Amino acid sequence: MKKIGVYPGTFDPITNGHLDVIKRALKIFDELIVAVAISSYKKKPIFNIQERINFIEESTKELDNLKIEAFDGLLVKFVKQKGAVAIVRGLRAVSDYEFELQLAHANRRLFKDIETVFLMPSEEYSFLSSSLVKEIAYFGGSVRTLVPPIVEKALKQKFQK
Repeated sequence: MKKIGVYPGTFDPITNGHLDVIKRALKIFDELIVAVAISSYKKKPIFNIQERINFIEESTKELDNLKIEAFDGLLVKFVKQKGAVAIVRGLRAVSDYEFELQLAHANRRLFKDIETVFLMPSEEYSFLSSSLVKEIAYFGGSVRTLVPPIVEKALKQKFQK
């Protein structure tokens, strides 16, 4: 049986840290689904769902056994529909741990058969978040080493002053 992992997030935008976690997860799972959240009651994405999916597709086109799909609603419902065995989450620092642990326990409460796998990105990306990337780009800083080229270009266009 194929072991399918689901890596969820808004990916607004995808960063090199996300890509690092994707590559690490592909070493563990037979197939990985990058599940792009259409909306969130907490976050207001600056890029629409199709832009975010396009960024991921372009940035991962050389990777095998990877699917990119949009989802809306409860993650565990999506995971069940896909027949996945685990949710993949990135842990950058100790500060992420408490929140991620809460999510993992809540997801297990909703779907007892799901596991959460925490993967740490390379040290060079341990500080990186989409929010930080957007802030740097907004104020005209270079994000060249933080995001794929397609995202760098889109951020420059988005925040031209």
